[in-house]
Amino acid sequence: MEQLPPDGEVAAVAHAPGGICLVVKEGNVKILVTVKRVTDPDSKVKIKPDGTGIVTEGVEFKANPFDEIAVEEALRLVEKHKGEVVVVSIGPGDATKEIRTALAMGANRGILVDARDEDLDGLLTASILQKLFEKEKPDLIILGKQAVDGDSNQVGQILAYKLGLPQACFASKVVVEGNRATVTREVDGGLETLSVSLPAVITADLRLNEPRYASLPGIMKAKKKPIENLTLAALGLAGVKPKIKMLRFETPPARKGGRKVGSVEELVALLKSEAKVI
Repeated sequence: MEQLPPDGEVAAVAHAPGGICLVVKEGNVKILVTVKRVTDPDSKVKIKPDGTGIVTEGVEFKANPFDEIAVEEALRLVEKHKGEVVVVSIGPGDATKEIRTALAMGANRGILVDARDEDLDGLLTASILQKLFEKEKPDLIILGKQAVDGDSNQVGQILAYKLGLPQACFASKVVVEGNRATVTREVDGGLETLSVSLPAVITADLRLNEPRYASLPGIMKAKKKPIENLTLAALGLAGVKPKIKMLRFETPPARKGGRKVGSVEELVALLKSEAKVI
């Protein structure tokens, strides 16, 4: 990757399962951001009778909340440094809606990689993003730290490894100066500050920012912004299968009602004999 010019530009690209990618140059930044289509986390999910998946009929879908945060951070960096934001989603054709939402927020263009959710895992998703990185050559990749459907929290780390790039996960603050990014991240017991050279992979945490709402002019402009459609075959990944296979889905057991105990001694005895937690 070439060194960033003093008066660069900004560009971005987004992806699916797992989060968002961002690339930034000082004054001329290219940012790659991913947006995964997930079931609304506030909706009640039902398991299919045969346990092969969830019932999707009548279920609301939306952009992964952590990916929305990643898109917002990419837009803020582009507004400061100038450039382009490209949004990428990996999923079915319906994921175009989530791309259009990011375009309405201010992203410049979109990429849809056609793939079914059941055919993806963290490794294959990272492989797709690796191909997009090689195609787009962004300066910064920003992803949501995890998708709220699978909660795997794997894609950003695997992608950084596959690309041989520095990574800063769980970012709560990002500052880009020249060809380096300073990232504050939340860790057990406090905060940690990292300085990474660009290009790099950053994953967005909950407190990084508050995503903006799409304006009416933005929604109208988004209808005319281009979305490139790609297949796994076009990326050289035809026939590649996920390493992880979901065998069965089950609802968690119903919670049992609590009961009162007469003394501390009785409580300790029950924790030992029934709960077996001590």
